[in-house]
Amino acid sequence: GWSANAATTGVYANAATTGVYANAATTGWSANAATTGVYANAATTGRFAHAATTGDYANAATTGDYAHAAAMGKNSVAASVGRNGKAKAALNNWIVVSEYGNDGALLSVRTAKVDGEMIKADTFYRLVGGEFVEAN
Repeated sequence: GWSANAATTGVYANAATTGVYANAATTGWSANAATTGVYANAATTGRFAHAATTGDYANAATTGDYAHAAAMGKNSVAASVGRNGKAKAALNNWIVVSEYGNDGALLSVRTAKVDGEMIKADTFYRLVGGEFVEAN
């Protein structure tokens, strides 16, 4: 419902919300967060912990290794800043991804607008050599 938030902590502990300003946050290995609704954000921390949003102005952010972020509504951002993470977003949204070296050192962080040409809509991207590449 309206402003209904969900938060979980633990391995495989997922959180999902639907509604305006209905946020979801998780912490833990494979602990996912998903939201549907205007201004309904999803945030995760943890290895393989994915964040996804479908509402307008709804952002998805994750800091875990191998985690994905997806923002499919209008005026949204998908940010994945953990090692081996990837992000995708709808047309005219933004993605943020990072790249780490083998020693765990942060090498680069980049952001890009999903323009449909250089960065395709609904396509996951990661950084390799500081450049955006499509990810599986």
